[in-house]
Amino acid sequence: MEQCGNGVRCLASFLHRRNGTALSGEEIVLESPAGLIRARVHDANLISVDMGVPNFDPKSLPFDASAEAHVYPLAVAGTEVEIGAVSMGNPHAVLTVNSVASAPVDRLGPAIERHPRFPNRVNVGFMEIVDRAHIRLRVFERGVGETQACGTGACAAVAVGRRHGRLDATVRVDLPGGNLTITCPAPGEHIWMKGPTAVSFTGRVEI
Repeated sequence: MEQCGNGVRCLASFLHRRNGTALSGEEIVLESPAGLIRARVHDANLISVDMGVPNFDPKSLPFDASAEAHVYPLAVAGTEVEIGAVSMGNPHAVLTVNSVASAPVDRLGPAIERHPRFPNRVNVGFMEIVDRAHIRLRVFERGVGETQACGTGACAAVAVGRRHGRLDATVRVDLPGGNLTITCPAPGEHIWMKGPTAVSFTGRVEI
């Protein structure tokens, strides 16, 4: 079952602002169709969420592969690229690029999203590794196109980079819409995503 990580952060922030009961470091447990989700309140403007354990089994995405591997060659749009594939509750393909500014997101994003080896389509991340504790990322989300930020995409990119031995346990992820901090301790352990929240507007609906 799929769940939006950034959406959980916003909901936890809203509950904290409304109730004012959570202390710094206190956890809020939220029930969702994906199960129970833990969120940690650092303050009203900074929330962490437990994003679960990354699943590299191709069947979990699903992805058509004969066996699980760190890297998969993929023929797409007249070229061949190498991807990492991981499920964060939703499917992600991650490409390492020299620069996200010049990455062919508009060309390769939709082609990989609908590649026949991903029967349910896939989110596509373009990751630039700045250093072991810092990446830049653009994400082409399935059914949407490129978005300003993707929480599960940030987690997927760090999980793939960690698996390839290129990233440390805590990584800053720069996305077009802002920054996240992803903590990915070791294989089989839960990933935590931390990032800021802000109120864009308030309103009231009569139902």
